[in-house]
Amino acid sequence: MIDRRLVYVVSTARYGSFTAAADRVGVTQSAITKSVADLERELGYSIFNRTARGVLLTEEGRTFVERASRLLDEAQDLMRGTSAGSDPYAGVLRIGVCPASLEWLLVEPLATLVARHPSVRLDISGGSFDRIVQQLRAGAIDIALGYEAAFLEQPDFRREPMPPMRTTFFVRQGHPLLDCREVTKADISKYDLIAPSGSSPYDFFWRQIYEESGVDAHDRMHTVDYFPIVERLVLNTDAISVVSVHYTQTSIFKRRFACVPFLESLPRSPLCCATRLRWSPRPAVRAFIKACRERLPSDEPVDLAAATQGTRDWISSLSQSPQNPGGR
Repeated sequence: MIDRRLVYVVSTARYGSFTAAADRVGVTQSAITKSVADLERELGYSIFNRTARGVLLTEEGRTFVERASRLLDEAQDLMRGTSAGSDPYAGVLRIGVCPASLEWLLVEPLATLVARHPSVRLDISGGSFDRIVQQLRAGAIDIALGYEAAFLEQPDFRREPMPPMRTTFFVRQGHPLLDCREVTKADISKYDLIAPSGSSPYDFFWRQIYEESGVDAHDRMHTVDYFPIVERLVLNTDAISVVSVHYTQTSIFKRRFACVPFLESLPRSPLCCATRLRWSPRPAVRAFIKACRERLPSDEPVDLAAATQGTRDWISSLSQSPQNPGGR
């Protein structure tokens, strides 16, 4: 009923190469390459930029893939709905998490979601902010969870505010910083910092610590999303990293690590669930958002509207700071 070339294009966008798309669809790589090239000639523009490592969507291609993805999803829902008593929550729910170090937050929300809707099938992927945004736009995922501050500059997404995550610096037990009565930015700037990717605008806050002490942040900062690697590096070196206050209350954390008594508290980190603005969230997506609001870790009741406005005010103050006159 639908031009097969749409399936090939969407699969190529989702999996990043003609070869990977061919494996998923079950045809040869040359068949997909030829079909996509024929479609591009018919349309009069390129859908993909070809690179040695795969393909990237062009601007026109991104719009085409969004519409094609929507068409294919609606066709699938239509065919599924023809059977009596069909479950609107059945099928795969594709969730992206950025940065990947936030995946642990979904343990309780996903347990709640599956208990309520056993027919939901989960597909969870973590990655950098840029990667998850590209997947969301291309229809490779249905919803993304990440820092709201990073999504504020994405006008084509709908944001559902979530409880903010309180964070703090942490180090290994016995770290020299723990001997300081009052830890200052100058003290912190003496050590390496391990930060997650795609954590705008918090990365500016961290870089500012080094710049105010005359230290080049590039010489001090690591970017690591996989938290077990972060833990191992902090445990075996004098590096500092960032952790949720919720995790610092666990016995596992207390045995090996300690919070840094930093007087200038880190900014709160409001989270959000992002979906494509032009697409109406399907029931499973709405159920996931509800479960996140109910079960995401939170240390105290939160006014979500106030938290979101607080993030905007903090971002505005950063853009007006003397060290950042033009914003980021």
